[in-house]
Amino acid sequence: MPRLALFAIAVCVLAVAAAVVSFVRGSFLGVVWVLMAGVSSNMAWYYLRKAKADRAAAEPVSQ
Repeated sequence: MPRLALFAIAVCVLAVAAAVVSFVRGSFLGVVWVLMAGVSSNMAWYYLRKAKADRAAAEPVSQ
């Protein structure tokens, strides 16, 4: 798994936890954390798909 994808997943999990804590405390600042979780999950998805495509492109074509 690519390192950037792992970092993005970690940021996503931490942002979700921060959003939950923020909403439990009654602050609407949690909306910012939800947005950050969305962006980081998209980044993780992108890097995972990119790594998969790179591996597929590196394989020799068999005929």
